[in-house]
Amino acid sequence: MAVARSICDGESCGTPESPSNARELATSSRGGEVRWDPRDEALVRLLSREHLAHTLPLGLRVLAERFAYGILGLLFPHFATPDHVADGLADEVSMLTGLLDQALTGPAGAAENRAAAPAAAEKVFRRLGPIREALLLDARAIYEGDPAARSLDEVIVAYPGFVAIAVYRIAHELHPHAPLFARLLTEVAHSATGIDIHPGARIGPSFAIDHGTGIVIGETAVLGRRVRLYQGVTLGAARVNKRLQSVKRHPTIGDHVVIYANATILGGDTVIGHGSRIGGNVWLTRSVPPYSVVTPTARVERRVGDSPSSDDLLEFNI
Repeated sequence: MAVARSICDGESCGTPESPSNARELATSSRGGEVRWDPRDEALVRLLSREHLAHTLPLGLRVLAERFAYGILGLLFPHFATPDHVADGLADEVSMLTGLLDQALTGPAGAAENRAAAPAAAEKVFRRLGPIREALLLDARAIYEGDPAARSLDEVIVAYPGFVAIAVYRIAHELHPHAPLFARLLTEVAHSATGIDIHPGARIGPSFAIDHGTGIVIGETAVLGRRVRLYQGVTLGAARVNKRLQSVKRHPTIGDHVVIYANATILGGDTVIGHGSRIGGNVWLTRSVPPYSVVTPTARVERRVGDSPSSDDLLEFNI
């Protein structure tokens, strides 16, 4: 706990009678003294107590990033660094197991955390084979649906949609055992790709994301087989209410559904029937039957002020 130690290095840390450590903290990198008023010293004492009482593992976000990219490098050489090859895959698994154990065990060393960490690690690493097989199906679905994709290698190494799906599938396995760390894993992908998939969502095989920026998939969303999403799609909740925490709030998407750019589908009771196509910019809060085609209502009008003899410029209002 480096921050806490820098605040509290003496025996009388954080006491009103001995605010000298707070003054030491106030020294700038150039060696000059910064003026503190009593409110500043009270804040330092408060922060010191909070750092000392903090029970989550230190550097949890950094651990999540290292674990996410480390496990991607283990599953696919496209993400590997020279260290992966030099150290060997067995050493890599050992390193990742250590990261996971560190991430799941706080500085207080709670007994329940220490008991849960080995079980979570065993579950994830036992599932690496099926996870990789599922991701290869996802990569194939992305490749087959995008004429611009030249190879599966290109999809794996260069497509943000694949990265977001890959991290999601890893985080989904961890979610029942370590929900906070699983959430941080998907936030690593969110930061890198702009695609926000909650690790609690249930997503079937051969999932494809095209472009992807701005996609949001909520915690209780359910997606079937061979679903394809374009950029800006939201699968969200119709109402934001803390009392709905344990209720299904996000839609169910059937098999072989395509949802085009910037469509928004809301509600836990909303079901999109299999084989449907949801057009761009559609806003849906109710279910549609299988093989539906849903598009925005459009109307075509003549431009205001134009006479019949003028050129036929048309304005489309969508």
